[in-house]
Amino acid sequence: MSRQELLSPEGLRIDGRRANELRRISCRASVLNSADGSAYYEQGNTKVLVAVYGPREPRAKSQFHHDQAIINVEFNVAPFSTSERRKRSKGDKRLLEISSFVKQTFEGAIQRSVYPRSQIDIYIHLLQHDGGTLETCINAATLALVDAGVSMLDYVCACTAGFIDDTPVLDLNGVEESSIETPDLTVAILPRTGNIALLQMESKLHSSKLEDVMALAVEGCKHIHKKLDDAVLAAANDLAAKLGN
Repeated sequence: MSRQELLSPEGLRIDGRRANELRRISCRASVLNSADGSAYYEQGNTKVLVAVYGPREPRAKSQFHHDQAIINVEFNVAPFSTSERRKRSKGDKRLLEISSFVKQTFEGAIQRSVYPRSQIDIYIHLLQHDGGTLETCINAATLALVDAGVSMLDYVCACTAGFIDDTPVLDLNGVEESSIETPDLTVAILPRTGNIALLQMESKLHSSKLEDVMALAVEGCKHIHKKLDDAVLAAANDLAAKLGN
């Protein structure tokens, strides 16, 4: 697919959005009673379910740290998440890659020293894929960790941005992301300080364009922060209502 097809002369993308528009976001916390924290998160047609367990005693006694918690992340893809019907093994390179990025991101955001000799498990299930898998996983995991009451420096909010026909575009969908002509960047920030928690690129991007793409992604992160904050407040209000009955 050519760049001309991805962005119309009127500046509209294939899903009708302007270049600087996010996809529709819908998210809820406390969706699983069996987990310490959980979240369901949709961004466009990408849908993720996250469950958090812990802090709890490490499963392997030899792996725990005396002074801080260890973070374990497992990422699974539902066989029906894409048009390609196949079950991925736990050793799948892409699954391990996303798990590693999520783990690295939250190792710097969770106050692990508060939970010595313990383990925090983050289980991520991709239910439907249409671009932005990593950003969606990070945003959903943030919501689930907050729901679990895990102490963090701040929310971690992630968003993608890229270039189509020399135009910076926000929050790439599946078709845009799969185009070899569309470089894309995933940025995760701590909103209160603006510190970068993750910066990850899937393809080459000229250095002269990096600043514009990063600025657009950071702006997207700020909007996502508001969505996550609203979801946390809604979950707190629901809990207060249940306790009041």
